[in-house]
Amino acid sequence: MEQSLLLVLFAYLLGSLSAAIIICRLMGLPDPRTVASKNPGATNVLRIGGKKAAALTLLGDFLKGLIPVLLGVLLAVEPRYLALIGLAAFLGHLFPLFFAFKGGKGVATALGVMLGISWQLAVAAVLTWMIVARLSRISSLSALVAALLAPLYGWYLDLDNALLLLLMMMSLLLMVRHHGNIKNLLAGTEKRIGG
Repeated sequence: MEQSLLLVLFAYLLGSLSAAIIICRLMGLPDPRTVASKNPGATNVLRIGGKKAAALTLLGDFLKGLIPVLLGVLLAVEPRYLALIGLAAFLGHLFPLFFAFKGGKGVATALGVMLGISWQLAVAAVLTWMIVARLSRISSLSALVAALLAPLYGWYLDLDNALLLLLMMMSLLLMVRHHGNIKNLLAGTEKRIGG
């Protein structure tokens, strides 16, 4: 149990490292919290720094969800603690200790958590994102649909109830973090990919 709780703490601290802010500082770019959408995430970094900076941000956010969960899997922690580890990494991204608790929206970190839990779950989420993005050309809508369907995919894959609860909580928090995007989608003003 002590080992599992240390992993939960590690997951939160790792999640609190904002890839967007760190990458922008290293590359001499503006703080993503102060320009464009003011969101410290890969999409905003793409706007202000281009594809390389955005790809590095995406990778960083993804890995901080994947690494602690994979450690939990390798150490064979109970599913309830694995769920707490995944949630801690996700919450670290949303509410980072090192950046005044003002984080990103959590899509890439959630995907990292999902891959740590089940590669089939992650593939299903990515395919959902790709299909919706292809049809709509709207990144936020693609992420929202993938997040909404993730618990259903988890149920189909017969994941432990604690992990299903984790997926539902991440899905709900992703909806909350995308409230501005949801308003824009309803108003028909949400920006399209490449727009």
